[in-house]
Amino acid sequence: MERIVLASGSPRRQELLGRMGITDFDIRVPEVEERYPENLSPEEIVQFISREKSDAAALLCREDELIITADTMVFLREKRLGKPRDEAEALEMLTMLSGERHTVCTGVTVRRGTKISTRAQKTDVYFRPATEKELRAYIRTGEPMDKAGAYGVQGKGALLVERIDGDFFNVMGLPVGMLADMLRDFGIELLE
Repeated sequence: MERIVLASGSPRRQELLGRMGITDFDIRVPEVEERYPENLSPEEIVQFISREKSDAAALLCREDELIITADTMVFLREKRLGKPRDEAEALEMLTMLSGERHTVCTGVTVRRGTKISTRAQKTDVYFRPATEKELRAYIRTGEPMDKAGAYGVQGKGALLVERIDGDFFNVMGLPVGMLADMLRDFGIELLE
């Protein structure tokens, strides 16, 4: 298999690539300020930022390397919920999500040289109603502090989830089915 570069420091994305059978890859994390034009839809926002990350990563890679970038965001009624700055903000976010449906969007860009493909995946997540005591206990685990929307579905945050409509792995930060389809367009078959 050709040299693959994951342009992300996310341990969850690294784990998911491994689950896909891609175990030999480099990690190079470009510096990118996550800014985007106004009036974009959630899917357009994550695609825009994923593409910006890809452009920055291309400066760190050779032309023949295949680069994968991604950006995941949580939206509650079109309001973006990023990573909480502190425990108070984590509680505020989790309280807003409690008993509600929200959307997780991930933009993925795959590129080799001048060939570039960018797509987005959207998944609806329904939180069960949770008490403030439960939310504070979850925050004390430390898990929410480095995650968009202040929860990790692959950890104890799963205890807050009532159901998921769409790609579970998208909620973790990398829609593996969509990525596998994108890689096929670059001549990489993962099930051969």
